[in-house]
Amino acid sequence: MASSWTGERVRLRAVEPDDWSAFKRLADEHGRPGSRLDLPRSAESFRAWTKEQAVAGSGEDRFRLAVESTATGEWVGTVATHHTSLRSGRFEFDVAIDAGHRRQGCATEALVLLLRFMFAERRYHKCLATVFAHNEASLALTRRLGFVEEGRLREHVFFAGRHHDLVLTGLLADEFGRRHPASGP
Repeated sequence: MASSWTGERVRLRAVEPDDWSAFKRLADEHGRPGSRLDLPRSAESFRAWTKEQAVAGSGEDRFRLAVESTATGEWVGTVATHHTSLRSGRFEFDVAIDAGHRRQGCATEALVLLLRFMFAERRYHKCLATVFAHNEASLALTRRLGFVEEGRLREHVFFAGRHHDLVLTGLLADEFGRRHPASGP
């Protein structure tokens, strides 16, 4: 591993203004039938938002990073932290991988890099993840990483014409460390 931000498959890096078209493509993928429906956004809104992300700080440990392939340097997705609480020592994440790169280990590796940073460097104690109950791929991803189901919010979110359950999962820093030991000194 060349750096703390690089794995075998992916590298995490800062968002650049030129990433706007990749973020737009990812948003367009999420607009497919059966998923949450958002209003269409202009290319200019993606350019402006991505430019903001490119210069945003990491205030309160909330940040977004681009995920790119180590083999090709191609943008493959994004990871972010949010709902951070230094006082309680917890945070949440989101991850989105481009359709052409799913089920290749990109999300898993990107999250291991992110979680290692948040637990080892920023000293958080717990990561929470909320996943739609029908999203089997994301539930499997959190399980592979060691997340444990902590509860379910029944019919909590409305989209695609009906209410959907959210599954709440959690991972403690020591659980992560046992499953994903850091290599090197």
